[in-house]
Amino acid sequence: MDFDLEKVREQLVKARSNSSERELLQLLKENSFLFSELFSRHFGIQPVFSEVSFGNNFRCDFCWLNDNSDGPEWVLVEIEKPCARLFNQDNEPSAELNHGIEQVKSWQRYFEFHPAEKRRIFGAVSKLRYILVIGEKSDWDEKEASLWRAFENQNSIEIRSMNIFDRAIENYEKFPDHYWSFKENPLVLNARKLQTYWEEYPYIMTWRKILP
Repeated sequence: MDFDLEKVREQLVKARSNSSERELLQLLKENSFLFSELFSRHFGIQPVFSEVSFGNNFRCDFCWLNDNSDGPEWVLVEIEKPCARLFNQDNEPSAELNHGIEQVKSWQRYFEFHPAEKRRIFGAVSKLRYILVIGEKSDWDEKEASLWRAFENQNSIEIRSMNIFDRAIENYEKFPDHYWSFKENPLVLNARKLQTYWEEYPYIMTWRKILP
Protein backbone atom coordinates (compact mmCIF):
# COMPACT_ATOMS: atom_id res chain seq x y z
CA MET A 1 0.00 0.00 0.00
CA ASP A 2 1.32 3.43 -0.97
CA PHE A 3 0.53 6.40 1.25
CA ASP A 4 -1.24 9.45 -0.18
CA LEU A 5 1.30 12.12 0.75
CA GLU A 6 -0.73 15.09 -0.43
CA LYS A 7 -3.74 13.98 1.58
CA VAL A 8 -1.58 13.29 4.63
CA ARG A 9 0.09 16.68 4.35
CA GLU A 10 -3.27 18.45 4.07
CA GLN A 11 -4.71 16.59 7.06
CA LEU A 12 -1.63 17.33 9.14
CA VAL A 13 -1.93 21.04 8.37
CA LYS A 14 -5.63 20.91 9.24
CA ALA A 15 -5.03 19.14 12.57
CA ARG A 16 -2.45 21.76 13.46
CA SER A 17 -4.61 24.71 12.43
CA ASN A 18 -7.46 23.30 14.52
CA SER A 19 -5.07 22.34 17.31
CA SER A 20 -7.02 19.08 17.33
CA GLU A 21 -5.48 16.15 19.14
CA ARG A 22 -8.34 13.95 17.94
CA GLU A 23 -7.66 14.74 14.27
CA LEU A 24 -3.94 14.20 14.71
CA LEU A 25 -4.37 10.85 16.44
CA GLN A 26 -6.73 9.64 13.72
CA LEU A 27 -4.27 10.69 11.02
CA LEU A 28 -1.47 8.80 12.77
CA LYS A 29 -3.61 5.67 13.09
CA GLU A 30 -4.16 5.65 9.32
CA ASN A 31 -0.54 6.38 8.31
CA SER A 32 2.05 4.40 10.24
CA PHE A 33 4.96 5.90 8.30
CA LEU A 34 4.46 9.19 10.17
CA PHE A 35 6.20 7.52 13.14
CA SER A 36 9.25 6.63 11.06
CA GLU A 37 11.50 9.29 12.62
CA LEU A 38 10.91 7.68 16.01
CA PHE A 39 11.84 4.18 14.89
CA SER A 40 15.37 2.94 15.43
CA ARG A 41 15.34 1.61 11.85
CA HIS A 42 13.09 1.71 8.77
CA PHE A 43 13.59 -1.89 7.67
CA GLY A 44 11.81 -4.87 9.21
CA ILE A 45 9.74 -2.72 11.55
CA GLN A 46 7.07 -4.21 13.77
CA PRO A 47 3.44 -2.98 13.72
CA VAL A 48 2.28 -0.01 15.78
CA PHE A 49 -0.51 -0.43 18.35
CA SER A 50 -2.80 2.28 19.70
CA GLU A 51 -4.40 3.01 23.06
CA VAL A 52 -2.73 0.33 25.15
CA SER A 53 -4.11 0.45 28.70
CA PHE A 54 -2.42 -0.58 31.92
CA GLY A 55 -3.41 -0.24 35.53
CA ASN A 56 -6.75 1.36 36.20
CA ASN A 57 -6.04 4.82 34.80
CA PHE A 58 -3.13 4.71 32.36
CA ARG A 59 -3.06 4.45 28.59
CA CYS A 60 -0.36 5.25 26.05
CA ASP A 61 -1.40 6.65 22.70
CA PHE A 62 0.88 4.35 20.69
CA CYS A 63 3.47 1.65 21.20
CA TRP A 64 5.61 -0.74 19.19
CA LEU A 65 8.40 -3.26 19.55
CA ASN A 66 12.00 -2.80 18.55
CA ASP A 67 13.07 -6.43 18.24
CA ASN A 68 16.75 -5.81 18.89
CA SER A 69 19.35 -8.56 19.16
CA ASP A 70 20.01 -7.61 22.80
CA GLY A 71 16.36 -7.99 23.80
CA PRO A 72 12.91 -6.53 23.22
CA GLU A 73 12.63 -2.77 23.58
CA TRP A 74 9.06 -1.46 23.73
CA VAL A 75 8.47 2.16 22.76
CA LEU A 76 5.58 3.99 24.45
CA VAL A 77 4.44 7.29 22.94
CA GLU A 78 2.29 10.13 24.24
CA ILE A 79 1.01 12.68 21.69
CA GLU A 80 -0.15 16.06 22.95
CA LYS A 81 -2.45 18.34 20.99
CA PRO A 82 -0.89 20.41 18.19
CA CYS A 83 0.00 24.01 19.04
CA ALA A 84 0.31 23.23 22.74
CA ARG A 85 1.96 26.11 24.57
CA LEU A 86 5.29 25.04 26.04
CA PHE A 87 6.35 27.85 28.36
CA ASN A 88 4.80 30.81 30.11
CA GLN A 89 6.09 34.36 29.82
CA ASP A 90 8.44 33.81 32.77
CA ASN A 91 9.95 30.75 31.02
CA GLU A 92 8.24 28.33 33.37
CA PRO A 93 6.83 25.13 31.80
CA SER A 94 3.17 25.53 30.85
CA ALA A 95 0.37 23.45 32.34
CA GLU A 96 0.16 21.57 29.02
CA LEU A 97 3.84 20.68 29.04
CA ASN A 98 3.77 19.68 32.71
CA HIS A 99 0.72 17.52 32.03
CA GLY A 100 2.46 15.69 29.20
CA ILE A 101 5.59 15.08 31.27
CA GLU A 102 3.63 13.87 34.27
CA GLN A 103 1.54 11.58 32.08
CA VAL A 104 4.64 9.75 30.88
CA LYS A 105 6.25 9.74 34.32
CA SER A 106 3.12 8.06 35.66
CA TRP A 107 3.75 5.20 33.22
CA GLN A 108 7.34 4.94 34.42
CA ARG A 109 6.25 4.77 38.05
CA TYR A 110 3.57 2.21 37.29
CA PHE A 111 5.95 -0.23 35.61
CA GLU A 112 8.62 0.39 38.25
CA PHE A 113 6.18 -0.57 41.00
CA HIS A 114 4.46 -3.34 39.00
CA PRO A 115 7.23 -5.06 37.00
CA ALA A 116 5.12 -8.17 36.33
CA GLU A 117 2.74 -6.01 34.31
CA LYS A 118 5.40 -5.49 31.65
CA ARG A 119 5.46 -9.23 31.03
CA ARG A 120 1.68 -9.53 31.10
CA ILE A 121 1.08 -6.72 28.61
CA PHE A 122 4.08 -6.95 26.30
CA GLY A 123 5.15 -10.59 26.63
CA ALA A 124 8.81 -9.83 27.31
CA VAL A 125 10.61 -6.54 27.97
CA SER A 126 14.29 -5.79 28.33
CA LYS A 127 13.79 -2.03 28.09
CA LEU A 128 11.00 0.52 27.93
CA ARG A 129 11.55 3.69 25.90
CA TYR A 130 9.29 6.66 26.58
CA ILE A 131 8.57 9.45 24.07
CA LEU A 132 6.51 12.62 24.46
CA VAL A 133 5.62 14.51 21.25
CA ILE A 134 4.66 18.11 21.99
CA GLY A 135 5.21 21.57 20.53
CA GLU A 136 6.64 22.84 17.28
CA LYS A 137 10.32 22.85 16.34
CA SER A 138 10.38 26.66 16.26
CA ASP A 139 9.24 26.76 19.89
CA TRP A 140 11.85 24.23 21.01
CA ASP A 141 14.60 26.12 19.17
CA GLU A 142 14.36 28.97 21.67
CA LYS A 143 17.41 28.96 23.96
CA GLU A 144 15.65 28.37 27.29
CA ALA A 145 13.38 25.73 25.78
CA SER A 146 16.35 23.90 24.24
CA LEU A 147 18.22 23.87 27.55
CA TRP A 148 15.14 22.67 29.41
CA ARG A 149 14.53 19.85 26.94
CA ALA A 150 18.19 18.79 26.96
CA PHE A 151 18.02 18.44 30.73
CA GLU A 152 14.73 16.55 30.74
CA ASN A 153 15.91 14.19 28.00
CA GLN A 154 18.53 12.93 30.44
CA ASN A 155 15.72 11.65 32.66
CA SER A 156 14.66 8.81 30.34
CA ILE A 157 11.82 10.69 28.59
CA GLU A 158 12.52 11.72 25.00
CA ILE A 159 10.75 14.96 24.14
CA ARG A 160 10.21 15.46 20.42
CA SER A 161 8.47 18.15 18.40
CA MET A 162 5.68 17.83 15.85
CA ASN A 163 8.39 18.32 13.23
CA ILE A 164 9.02 14.56 13.29
CA PHE A 165 5.86 14.16 11.21
CA ASP A 166 7.00 16.79 8.70
CA ARG A 167 10.35 15.03 8.33
CA ALA A 168 8.61 11.69 7.82
CA ILE A 169 6.68 13.14 4.87
CA GLU A 170 9.78 14.82 3.42
CA ASN A 171 11.90 11.67 3.68
CA TYR A 172 9.17 9.42 2.31
CA GLU A 173 8.94 11.75 -0.68
CA LYS A 174 12.70 11.49 -1.27
CA PHE A 175 13.20 7.79 -0.51
CA PRO A 176 9.89 5.94 -0.90
CA ASP A 177 11.64 2.58 -1.31
CA HIS A 178 13.02 2.87 2.23
CA TYR A 179 9.50 2.64 3.63
CA TRP A 180 8.51 -0.84 2.45
CA SER A 181 8.10 -2.05 6.04
CA PHE A 182 5.59 0.69 6.75
CA LYS A 183 3.75 -0.15 3.55
CA GLU A 184 3.42 -3.72 4.84
CA ASN A 185 2.00 -2.37 8.13
CA PRO A 186 0.23 0.80 6.94
CA LEU A 187 -2.44 1.01 9.65
CA VAL A 188 -1.99 1.20 13.38
CA LEU A 189 -3.50 -1.84 15.09
CA ASN A 190 -5.97 -1.83 17.96
CA ALA A 191 -4.59 -2.70 21.38
CA ARG A 192 -6.86 -5.77 21.50
CA LYS A 193 -4.51 -7.40 18.97
CA LEU A 194 -1.36 -6.83 21.02
CA GLN A 195 -1.32 -10.05 23.03
CA THR A 196 -2.11 -12.22 20.01
CA TYR A 197 0.71 -10.47 18.15
CA TRP A 198 3.43 -11.25 20.68
CA GLU A 199 2.11 -14.74 21.44
CA GLU A 200 2.55 -15.58 17.75
CA TYR A 201 5.99 -13.95 17.44
CA PRO A 202 8.80 -16.48 18.15
CA TYR A 203 11.24 -13.66 19.00
CA ILE A 204 9.11 -12.57 21.97
CA MET A 205 8.37 -16.11 23.09
CA THR A 206 12.10 -16.90 23.12
CA TRP A 207 12.88 -13.84 25.21
CA ARG A 208 9.91 -14.63 27.45
CA LYS A 209 11.77 -17.76 28.52
CA ILE A 210 14.93 -15.81 29.22
CA LEU A 211 13.71 -12.65 30.93
CA PRO A 212 11.98 -12.63 34.33
